[in-house]
This record gives sequence, structure tokens and C-alpha cells, in this order.
Amino acid sequence: MAFLPDYVELHALSNFSFLRGASHPEELVERAHALGYEALALTDECSFAGAVRAHFAAKQCGLKLIHGTEVTVEQCKLVLLATERHSYGALSSLITTGRRRSKKGTYALTRADVEKTDALALWVPGEDLSAATWLAEHFRGRAWIAAELHCGPNDRAKLNALQQLGKQAGLPLVAAGGAYMHLRSRKRLHDVLTAIRLGKPVAQCGQALEPNAERSLRLRMRLAQLYPGELLEETLRIAERCDFSLQSLKYEYPAELVPAEHTPASWLAKLTEDGLRRRFPGGVEPKVREMVRHELALIAELGYEPFFLTVEDLVRYARSENILCQGRGSAANSVVCYALGITAVDPARMSMLFERFVSRERNEPPDIDVDFEHQRREEVIQYVYRKYGRERAALAATVICYRPKSAVRDVGKALGVPADEVDRMAKSFAFWDQAIPPANTWMHFAQQLRGFPRHLSQHPGGFVISRGALAELVPIENAAMPERTVIQWEKDDLEALGLLKVDVLGLGMLSAIRRALAFVGIPMHQVPPEDPRVYAMIQKADTIGVFQIESRAQMSMLPRLKPKEYYDLVIEVAIVRPGPIQGGMVHPYLRRRRKEEPATYPSPAVERVLGRTLGVPIFQEQVMQLAMVAAGFTPGEADRLRRSMAAWKKRGGLEHFEGKLKEGMMRHGYSAEFADGLYRQILGFGEYGFPESHAASFALLVYVSSWLKCHHPAAFCAALLNSQPMGFYAPAQLVQDARRHGVEARPPDVNASEWDCTLEEGALRLGLRMVSGLAEAAGQRIAMGKPYRSVHELQLNRKDLRALAAAGALQSLAGHRRLAHWAAAGAAGRAPLDAPAAEPLPALAAPSEGADIVADYASLGLTLGRHPLALLRSRLRALGLMDAQKMSQLPHGSAARVAGLVTCRQRPDTASGVVFVTLEDETGNINVVVWNRLVERQRRELLGARLLAVHGTIERDGEVVHLVARRLVDHSALLGPLETASRDFH
Repeated sequence: MAFLPDYVELHALSNFSFLRGASHPEELVERAHALGYEALALTDECSFAGAVRAHFAAKQCGLKLIHGTEVTVEQCKLVLLATERHSYGALSSLITTGRRRSKKGTYALTRADVEKTDALALWVPGEDLSAATWLAEHFRGRAWIAAELHCGPNDRAKLNALQQLGKQAGLPLVAAGGAYMHLRSRKRLHDVLTAIRLGKPVAQCGQALEPNAERSLRLRMRLAQLYPGELLEETLRIAERCDFSLQSLKYEYPAELVPAEHTPASWLAKLTEDGLRRRFPGGVEPKVREMVRHELALIAELGYEPFFLTVEDLVRYARSENILCQGRGSAANSVVCYALGITAVDPARMSMLFERFVSRERNEPPDIDVDFEHQRREEVIQYVYRKYGRERAALAATVICYRPKSAVRDVGKALGVPADEVDRMAKSFAFWDQAIPPANTWMHFAQQLRGFPRHLSQHPGGFVISRGALAELVPIENAAMPERTVIQWEKDDLEALGLLKVDVLGLGMLSAIRRALAFVGIPMHQVPPEDPRVYAMIQKADTIGVFQIESRAQMSMLPRLKPKEYYDLVIEVAIVRPGPIQGGMVHPYLRRRRKEEPATYPSPAVERVLGRTLGVPIFQEQVMQLAMVAAGFTPGEADRLRRSMAAWKKRGGLEHFEGKLKEGMMRHGYSAEFADGLYRQILGFGEYGFPESHAASFALLVYVSSWLKCHHPAAFCAALLNSQPMGFYAPAQLVQDARRHGVEARPPDVNASEWDCTLEEGALRLGLRMVSGLAEAAGQRIAMGKPYRSVHELQLNRKDLRALAAAGALQSLAGHRRLAHWAAAGAAGRAPLDAPAAEPLPALAAPSEGADIVADYASLGLTLGRHPLALLRSRLRALGLMDAQKMSQLPHGSAARVAGLVTCRQRPDTASGVVFVTLEDETGNINVVVWNRLVERQRRELLGARLLAVHGTIERDGEVVHLVARRLVDHSALLGPLETASRDFH
């Protein structure tokens, strides 16, 4: 049997060295372990982005992982390896220096920068050999020459030359692979990645391509044939000096939030007590007082006071600037958070245990997300940067990965496919397509590339804030957006390592609610609770524009679930999710709610967990509780189950829980049928199980937005328009809906409108912000300077005058659009006239109704005139197409043919692949269901039509009416120049 030497690969790049590495970090780790390597060094180029994934993969298989990085410094390629915590921090800081010094995606370092680290250095010699002297001087006893032999024509001569160089410089040699892939079979994909990186076809890449597949993790037998034994043994000696693990990273909370005379515990207790007096002016009842005592004791035991104080500080700042915000997350709906003003949900109305959110066993920061008005969130982000500095605060990253469309496009270009064919093929993939059929080499490589990281982007708002230098924990780099910096790890990495992340998120509905409440003149906490009229409106699914329950799936559920109190809204928010739907929870819950079947429980313990949801697990916390009470899981095991539920759709990992769950339940006396059913439900939850705590926070905003729509529809519509873009519906649908609710809508006008939409004698006046092409500065100036006597007095440039004329906003000064365009042309660039009257306007005929509607849509995105389909009705009737009102009166099972403007396409993330389409005509909305087979057969019509005809069958469920499509016909040509828009796949 041939001798197999021990070996450590000290130079390996994953696909987090974007477009250089051809394997995931986990693949490299698992392959190194399978080959019997003693250890593996992950050394991505100026990056630790893949380090956490490699760390947990190595922990799982038992391989030693070394953390390092490859950098090129003044034409000198170095591999730097961390030996212990201090040298890791120095490397992380070095990466930060290089990345912060350059624009996103690049780095710049000098030899002086590298000299400050105490890492081990492997030099990969190139053409310039002058670095040998510098290395020997500045890295005495911790520098090596990396001999990377890849079966080239002169390997023996290369090795001899390196040995000679090492003797001259006093630098020992060590074997290294410079691996870019875990398997030789990834070589062709690596060629494609190289072509993408260079921006030219593979056929033109020449010597930039690797000549063979030797830059893979190689068999130890093969390594023994290539390298002298002492070079392989040197890899082991280097690995022995590297004793750092990410497990040793210790996070410390910021300390400056606590006044000198207080401890974190006493300061949190004081702020909580102050808040309780505000929340309960009539006195705090004993039940709430006991909850506060219990929560503060647990927070103190685990040392989490700084976390709650950090979130409270952000919320206090936002409130001081009149920025509406609302906390949510597993810990947000505690009494402490209610007292601190982080959430407006009174936890005394809920039945949630604090231990589910703050666990002794898990010993990790609780989860609190804070939603801020989406148009003002940047103010809060910059407050964080000002308070903690760029050195101590940064946003978490989001790894942007190749999806089918982008993979097909980039691989096509790399293979030299003609541009028009690449474009056509890429457009054939919808956002929901996951697999790429391996029809040919192009598609084969695209499927391999799918899921590879493309670049790091910024998380929507997950801040990491530290007491000391954040760069010593994780590298920081510049984001594409000015004044933003991000760390190189994403939220899953941070959660896995237990690092504090505070989510500063943007929520459009908060912007709309704050504006609507300002119109009405009351604060949010004074919105009357449990109004029967509001629930009656919700039960009819009259919820266009309302938070969360405006989607088609939610609107279908509302008449069936019939919410009549706050907790029903909590259920509603959570039940229309892929988790409960795929887990088969929806229909049993509805049957039990309607008393069509009894709610049954196999034990009192299960009844305590599921009683409030009629025996059906709807919330993520319930699944965790069931694992504990029915299968004997510890809280820590239940949390690992939750993590696996969150990740299994991406990476698998639930299988090893199946046996433990089923055995535990049967050991506790539950039937195999119950155990199988619960496991299927857990699989259904996947990454989509919705926490009850999140649903409770969202339900409050559902109710407030519904109350505003019910009682103040004009204010609600104006606020939604002023907060665009947001929600499922475009301004045209929001205004149409408001008019159906009796709101008078008035057009934008320079002598009446503000920049924002406003209320005018109870009517909705469209603001100048609705005018396409009008600069905001010009619009604000117009609003401040009114009234005007002539177009000349506006003193605007040609572009802004044309925009106003096209929108009909000069009606009060010039008359109809054609006259307005004439007046605008005469006034553009001229000084205002002293005399009140300018030259008389010519006698131009007014545009036709159709021309006005086309102009309305082009300039405003909506019309206040008749609906476009009212003008086309006779032609549609001749095609056998009925209107929405007539269709709604047909019985179940009837055949129907309708047509409407496409206003919304939605595809819930469910297994069936159904697409919901909302059509609009002059009589109302039409809800269309397109099943997956028809989606694939008529994808062009489904995704491309603006005026869509549907031939289908009426399906009724109580008050819910759908048209199930059998055939789709694109009649967009009938619209002529009319341009309409739809909100798709939000």
C-alpha cells in the first residue's frame, strides 16, 4: 500500500473570492476532510466573507479550519494566516483598511500595512523576486515561500529555483495548492467564471485560463509524487501554530448609554418604571407588575440590559424627530419593550412567554427588529453612525447570489452566445424559476453557477454595533451607496456566532400611517380599539391599501376567517403564509373556527400550546413548544430545530431531527400518526413559519390602517400617495378605490396643489409630486408661491413647464392641455411680464376624451376621468367579453370571458406555483387564478399583457369570487398609445 503523507492545504479560495473560486466554502471543507487532510486554510482574497460557513462546516465534520486571507501588495502575492485572537483581529483590520481605502469590490494595501500584522506569511512568488529580502526582514521566523506546483512543463526547475531562493533569503519552503475548486470537475466552470470576470468569451481568454485542473484539492498520493516530503511536513508545523477559531470571538455591548451614576440594570429598571407610569396612568395592575419583575430578572441574569438600552435609544431618537416606528421580533412584545416605547402592543393582551425569546440555555441576544418610516429611515441610520462612529457600527451584509436569469445571462456571454439570443433566453426565466433544465452546455453551466455568490450587498437595516473596534471582529468595507459601510458577514452568520444585530428597517405603511394620522389630528395610541365597523369592512375584504391584508391571498381568506377582534388579525397575518399553507394547517383551522369540526388535543400539555389556535400550530413558537412538551426537547434543542426550519429550504438539515422528534413523541405517549403529522407540518413551515410576536406587531398596524381606511378614506389615500412607492397597488388603483368609497378626487393644479397630496374641503387634491418629470425643487417652489395669474409668473424651465402642461396642472392659467402646451412654449425661458395679460391664446380645439386619458396615464399614472375600458366597452362586448360587475353575479361553475387592465400579479411562495392576477375595468376588480400548467404554457401573455382577456370558470367560496383561467389572450393593442403599469410580484 502506497504511503499517504499527512497534509494541510494552506492556500484555498472559495467562491467568496468572487469569480475566482469555483467551490462553496462548505464544499472545500468537506472535500478536505474526505481526502484526509489534517486541516484546511480558507484564504479568500482580502475577505473573511465565507469564514463563518466554513467554520460551521468544519465543526460539523471535525476538520481543523485555519482562517487567513490572500492579498496582493505592490505586486507581491501573500497568504496571511491567523495564529490566535490578536492576529485574527489584525488581519480583519488589515482587510478593512484595504477595502475602506477603495471603492466597493476593490482594495488597496501597502507593505507598511502588512508589516503591522503578526500573522504568518506565505509568499507566492511571481515574476518579481525582490520581496524575499523584505519578507525575511519584517516577518522573521513567520514567513515561508509557498511552492505551488501544478504539473506545468517546468515544475522541477521551478522547485529548484525556489529552493535556491529560499537558501539565499533565509526563507523556508512549504507546499501549497492555491486551490480554486474542491473537485477537478469544476475546471470548466472555473473557465466560465474567469471569462465572466474578464468580460470576454472563454475562447478569447487565452493564458488567463488555468492550463489544467490541478488547482483543486488533490489526493495525498498525488501530492507525495509532486512534493518533497519535508515541504508537506512543513504544512503540519505551520498548522500547529494556527490555533484560532471563530468560536473564541467575544462580543461586547456598547457602554455609553448608561449614565455614570447607574449600572445597566438600574438604568433599564428606571427607564422601564418611567415608561410604565406613561403606559398605565391609572396604575400598573399586579399581573403586569409581576411580568416586569420576571423579565428584568431574566435580562439581568443574562446581561442583556445593553441590548434593550441600545434599541430604546434608537426609538427615543426617532420619536424626538417625529419618525413613527414600531418594534417587532421575538423579544419586542415583552412588557419591558412596551414600557420602553419600543412596541405599541400591550403584551398583557397576548399569551407569550418571555423565556421563548430570551433563553438561559441559548445565551444569545434576543431578537428585536424596529420598523421606521421607510422615507426617513436614513436619518436613523446616520444617527447610529454619528453616535458610534464608522469604527464601531456597520450594516450587516447580504450575499447576492446567482439566480437562473442572471446565471443564464452571464454564462451565455462567457460562451460567446449572440447577445440577442442571450437576452431572449434570460427573459424566458421568471423570478420564481429555481432549476435550469440541463438542455445543453450553456444551461448545464448556468445551473452549476446558480446559487454562487456574485457580490456583497447591504442588509436592509441590520446594524452591528460594538464596544471596541468592530474591524477586529469582522472586516468592514464600503457599500455601493454613499455614506454606508457594511461588514462582510450576513445576518445568518451573525446569528450563528451570537453577535448583536439591531435591525433598523424601513416600512412604507408607517410613513403612510403617520401622514394619515397627521391629517386626522390624533396620535396612533388614540385610535379607538376594536371598532365593529372596521372589522365589518375587513370581513368583506375591502382592504385595498391596508397593511398586510391587501394581497390576493389575504383578501381571499378574510371572508372565510371573518376577523372580529385583535387576536383574529394576529392569526390572519400568520396563517396566510407558505408555512401554514404547505403544512396543511389552514383548512383544519377554518373548519374548527366555523364549528364544522371539534378542536381536539392528544394531551393537556398540547392543549396549553395549541388552545388559542384551535389545535392547529400556526406560529413558529408553537412548533418549538410542541417539540419541548411533546417530544422532550430542551429549549436549546428546540431553538436548533427553529434554526434548521429557517435554513432547510436552502441547505437541508431537518432530517436528523425527524427521528428524535418522532421517538420523543412516541416515548411521551403520542401516536405515530400524531408524530408523522407534526413532522409534516414542520417541513411545511420551512423558512416561512411566522412568529406570533411578529404577527402581533403587524396586526396592530393592520388594525390602524384599516381604521383609517374605514373612517377617513380621503386622508388614507392621500397618505398612501405621499408615501409611494409601497404596497401592492399603484396610485391608479388607490385613487380608483378611494373614489368607489365616495372620495372626491381633484387634479393637480399650480394654483391649488401643494407638493404632497392634501385634503381640500374633505376632497383629495392630488399634489404636484404626481406630475411625472417635474423636479421636486420646482414643485415645492410652485406650492409656496401661489396664487399665479399667468404661466409666465411660474418662472420655470422648459422641461418643468412641459411636465405641468402634460399633466393638466396649468388648467387654471391656460385651459385645456393643448392651450397649456402653447402657453408653456411661450413662457419657457422668458422673464415674467409686468402686465397681467400676455398675447392671446389661439383657438385650439380641446383634445378628445381618449387623448386626455392617454395623457393622464402618461403624466400622472392615473386618470380622474372615465376608466379607459369604458371607452373600449363596445369593442370588448363585440369580442364576447363581459365586465367585472356582470361576472361577479354569475353562479359557481359558470363559464366567463372578461378583460381588464392588469394591475397586479402575485405569486405566493407555495408548492402549486399558482399566479394570481388582478384585472381592473370601469365596474370593479376581477380576481384571476392562473394554475402552473397554464403559467408555463402562456407565460408571454401572462407576464407581458397590459390589457388581458381571460376565458375561464367562476369559482365561489362564500363571498369570495375567482375566475380560474383556462386561456389568456393579450389585447394590449386595443389600448393604442395608452401606457398602464402594474405592481408585480411584491
